[in-house]
Amino acid sequence: MHRLRTTVSRLRPLTAARTAQSLPPPLPRPPAATDGGLRTFQPARLLNTPLASEPFLNGTSSNYVEEMYYAWLENPRSVHKVRAAGGGPPGRAHADPGLPGEPPAAEPRREGPRRPGADLCRRVQVRGHHIAKLDPLEISCASFLHPSSISRFVSGFYGLAESDLDKVFRLPKTTFIGGDDGGLPLREIIRRLEVAYCQHIGVEFMFINDVEQCQWIRQKFETPGIMQFTEEQKRTLLARMIRSTRFEEFLQRKWSSEKRFGLEGCESLIPALKTIIDKSSESGVESVIMGMPHRGRLNVLANVIRKELDQIFCQFDSKLEAADEGSGDVKYHLGMYHKRMNRVTDRPITLSLVANPSHLEAVDPVVQGKTKAEQFYLGDSEGKRVMSILIHGDAAFAGQGIVYETFHLSDLPSYSTHGTVHVVVNNQIGFTTDPRMARSSPYPTDVARVVNAPIFHVNADDPEAVMYVCNVAAEWRNTFHKDVVVDLVCYRRNGHNEMDEPMFTQPLMYKQIKKQKAVLQKYVEKLVGEGVVTMQQYEEEVAKYDRICEEAYTHSKDEKILHIKHWLDSPWPGFFTLDGQPRSLNSPSTGLPEQDLVHIGNIAASVPEQDFTIHGGLSRILRGRANMVSQRVCDWALGEYMAFGSLLKEGIHVRLSGQDVERGTFSHRHHVLHDQNVDKRICIPMNYISPDQAPYTVCNSSLSEYGVLGFELGFAMASPNALVLWEAQFGDFHNTAQCIIDQFISSGQAKWVRQNGIVLLLPHGMEGMGPEHSSARPERFLQMCNDDPDVFPVSFCQDFEVRQLYECNWIVILQPFRKPLIVFTPKSLLRHPEAKSSFDDMLPGTHFKRVIPDDGPAAAHPQNVKRVVFCTGKIYYELIRERKNRGMDDSVAVVRIEQLSPFPFDLVKAESDRYPNADLVWCQEEHKNQGYYDYVKPRIRTTIERSRPVWYAGRGPASAPATGNKQTHLSELQRLLDTSFDLSAFNFSS
Repeated sequence: MHRLRTTVSRLRPLTAARTAQSLPPPLPRPPAATDGGLRTFQPARLLNTPLASEPFLNGTSSNYVEEMYYAWLENPRSVHKVRAAGGGPPGRAHADPGLPGEPPAAEPRREGPRRPGADLCRRVQVRGHHIAKLDPLEISCASFLHPSSISRFVSGFYGLAESDLDKVFRLPKTTFIGGDDGGLPLREIIRRLEVAYCQHIGVEFMFINDVEQCQWIRQKFETPGIMQFTEEQKRTLLARMIRSTRFEEFLQRKWSSEKRFGLEGCESLIPALKTIIDKSSESGVESVIMGMPHRGRLNVLANVIRKELDQIFCQFDSKLEAADEGSGDVKYHLGMYHKRMNRVTDRPITLSLVANPSHLEAVDPVVQGKTKAEQFYLGDSEGKRVMSILIHGDAAFAGQGIVYETFHLSDLPSYSTHGTVHVVVNNQIGFTTDPRMARSSPYPTDVARVVNAPIFHVNADDPEAVMYVCNVAAEWRNTFHKDVVVDLVCYRRNGHNEMDEPMFTQPLMYKQIKKQKAVLQKYVEKLVGEGVVTMQQYEEEVAKYDRICEEAYTHSKDEKILHIKHWLDSPWPGFFTLDGQPRSLNSPSTGLPEQDLVHIGNIAASVPEQDFTIHGGLSRILRGRANMVSQRVCDWALGEYMAFGSLLKEGIHVRLSGQDVERGTFSHRHHVLHDQNVDKRICIPMNYISPDQAPYTVCNSSLSEYGVLGFELGFAMASPNALVLWEAQFGDFHNTAQCIIDQFISSGQAKWVRQNGIVLLLPHGMEGMGPEHSSARPERFLQMCNDDPDVFPVSFCQDFEVRQLYECNWIVILQPFRKPLIVFTPKSLLRHPEAKSSFDDMLPGTHFKRVIPDDGPAAAHPQNVKRVVFCTGKIYYELIRERKNRGMDDSVAVVRIEQLSPFPFDLVKAESDRYPNADLVWCQEEHKNQGYYDYVKPRIRTTIERSRPVWYAGRGPASAPATGNKQTHLSELQRLLDTSFDLSAFNFSS
């Protein structure tokens, strides 16, 4: 026997006797048999071996196991004993037979020629994409395989003569390449495999460990003649190619010196996206949310979303003035929302392209979150009505970690969007870096293999191949509701932008590009040769689109003012108006009737389901909650329950997401109860508040900050009538999501007129736990606040509080607008005996307190107060304890600033004026160059018109947020308390 014995050999020359034999039925369980050196074959055991469980390394799958099983049924000797038993030494028993050019493993030589077995079909299915003709420039070497054709491999590896290629072989059940009688000449088998897998389409799918899915893909690509299009479909494809190409040429003629990040070299992206949308619409999809980087964005806006061309051309006029609030953004970062009829399916379709910055893949999780939200609000639990499409660049797809984070959300119950179509615009270059320096894997798309997403590589200079692949991708998504990747292998005709010179760094590539015939020209010549269109028809179509562009260009000059609102990607119809009029700015009371507080509190202290066994420690926590309700007080956890429960009762959806949020990192929340005796049985009491309440979603996330915060931001974009919260496990950890905070949350409204009500819960506090579990870096958020420290907003004479909130870039909820809210949440205060609030602070007529004045002896005799200490957060409890120990309750007032931004100038002024004879001190536990001091000091000085100095009490400057030594922490704390209460420390006149 040759080396084929170590694989499955079911392609055998057909004899008359064998032709008459029928194939065995699917996977029957035969009687156990042992023959000589062959061990008993156990299918169930084999499915658990490394052979079945390591498809990435071996190119094997459960299909291969099935094939081995059929082979064993026919002849037990045809399966090597170590294969049958699932054993053998590493690298030998489970080694893949290889592909063209891979040397076979050492094996005793036998007489007679090698014979191509079923492994030939499998090898091509596994690795045929390596020798497919994918690169339009014909210069890439993605393949590690030589020789470069199946025929040369067969003759070289199996030792067959030319005459052997005409022998008839039986085909395995895992192929669809044809043969009515179950057999084909080897020459024809090779030809059909090359047509299916080695032309302009390369398919990676054999790592998928699902037989049905693999068979579905095989059928789509192996069935002879399946990639056929009608003349009408070809003419539609040509029209789309014309629009894609001529749009870029028009912009180049009119604005040759402007950056636009054009699509030249991948013009087939436009028909690719339209094909995906058409096929999805045909399957019932009503809404498509898209995200993409800047390359080709204007073309997508024009020819996929169908943004008015005059609005696009308007963006190129530098003389126009913006009429909307905010700073705006460059044109190739803007988004769009458009509802229209799909002309192919005659069904309505809503298309949304999400605005995003130059941070390329940062928009990926935002799109997924927005998609999930729309599915949620529509009750689309299977993703049949709403879907997402993500367009990527090759270098970013391979290089940006957020891609990996987003893929790993794809099948999590609370984050899955039931399949995304990923389209990679594979320029084969990243700015000036070629793939050899940009990634360590053969393809930029290899990251998608971690979630078993099929990857369809296609030569972007073959529009019909692109169209077919996109049809299959859309059909895959709508059949299996899983992710799929389309890799458009193309090139970038210009540099990174239109001003860039690519010859500096890629001279050979760009010499080839300059000689490259444009894809539209090649496709027109093909269709004219086939008689599908005439050259006159083509020229008329080109002239028609050119006229459309010229008319839009003329009309764009009539636009005197640039309206950013035309570029909204997430409009909220009806939210900003009431009875057709703009909503008035007001700040309604957020208090609740006491009976509601008691009812919600009792729910928080109960287990609503019968025969549900909870942990003993949790029983004590629930009893503690019941006691607080009876005493009419709330700690932080119960107060959170009151806030969430009251909103749910009013029909407002609440979604809380993040690492370990169900229990709470500090074991304080317990919003999800787990039965101690029944696996996977859970109870969420918050969903038992009222029969007609809104649903409460609380979900532990993957161990991701960047991806999950982006997802929740996208979720919050979809509707203003929801409370969407993301909690960091520790406040420190938000720094790995800094891109989302900086580029989307802080500046999103200014750049894209996009309001958002996302809430960030960031546990913060200096408690001697070291530098990594102390600070949520409040100074970073305060630095990005847009209120002026040197200007007292006197224009806000009326409705001061709400006007401030409206003008700022982030804060609160329950307003006629939405702003992000940053909450520095407690850790030790979760169980601090004094950190509680009375029900009296939550009854109707009450509001959030931006500033909490001192209500002790100092406030009763303000003229006797020598010092006012302003502070925020946990340090307050340290200060009042120290004040009491020193007997200074009547000489030092402690005032809490609860709303740091926008800064409560009015209330701080009132407190400062109350104590005219007092020094003013800002106290914080953070280091001087961190925390709040640099933000608060100039604003207090502006408030008091610089009539008095504002002194500092706190830790000195440092590079790390906190010490890791407990004793050092305590000594630092004592020093700052000493400074706060030493009345002579700042009194230089004494």
